Amino acid sequence: MSSVRSASPPTTWSFDLSGGRVLRLGPVPRVMGVLNLTPDSFSDGGLWLEPARAVDHALEMIEAGADLLDLGAESSRPGGGVYGRGARTVPAAEEADRLLPVLEALRPLTEVPISVDTRKGAVARQTLEAGADLINDISALGDPELGRVVARAGCPVVLMHSRGELATMQVEVSFHDVTAEVATELRQAVERAASLGIPAERTLLDPGLGFGKTAAQNLRLLRELDRLTPNGRPLLVGASRKSFLGHVTGRQPAARLPGSLAAAAWAAHHRVALLRVHDVAETADFLAVWEAIEAAASTGEAVGS
Repeated sequence: MSSVRSASPPTTWSFDLSGGRVLRLGPVPRVMGVLNLTPDSFSDGGLWLEPARAVDHALEMIEAGADLLDLGAESSRPGGGVYGRGARTVPAAEEADRLLPVLEALRPLTEVPISVDTRKGAVARQTLEAGADLINDISALGDPELGRVVARAGCPVVLMHSRGELATMQVEVSFHDVTAEVATELRQAVERAASLGIPAERTLLDPGLGFGKTAAQNLRLLRELDRLTPNGRPLLVGASRKSFLGHVTGRQPAARLPGSLAAAAWAAHHRVALLRVHDVAETADFLAVWEAIEAAASTGEAVGS
């Protein structure tokens, strides 16, 4: 299976949002802060269940440097690996009940783009009506209704790669060439979006680190990010605190910041568009120094000046 790559992939992208706002991405990765409104997420489940506290944390992340927020109300811990049976499926009504009070309180307080992490069309519809700007779908339109909702709204959508069902996707993981196959399946996700009325220009892609991949395969995908740009679409990378980092370091999720920043460094080197992270301030500082170093290299000043 051959790899899929753009001959000359772009390094900047623009997405129209509601209210005349524009989301501009690149060439330096933007920081997407994670806000889990769940009792059972692998890293910070249960911390932000109370809506007022969740809103305060969202505003703190913005102050710390988050360029976008990603609100999720259903844990997506995959089953069959280090997380055992994985997370339970949350009914759409329960997921919306967790999301809407936070979204409705937060939306008037910030112009920062708000993403909702859901794989259900009914939840996407309600949250977009409540002021969400984009949808982050880990199933890459496994629910066709979500695609139709996004198409009608005219909003951006993140399409993430995975294989199989969440409850079992870490069982018997099999790839011949993980990077080539993920690239091909991301291209197919863009084609599926188009069939539902979503033009490629409104899609972002996520290689799905940790979803149906071994630790070694996750590391290889990071190393070969430049092969994952079908049609030149921007990439979102979510490596923050994930188990493959613990596989390398032996650290538990709360102690995986150094590993998360190492993954961010590699992603920045490959000009990804978005980094989805738990540790916003630290990642934003890292990227600020990264950009400053690159800017200094381009000035041509003599050593010692």
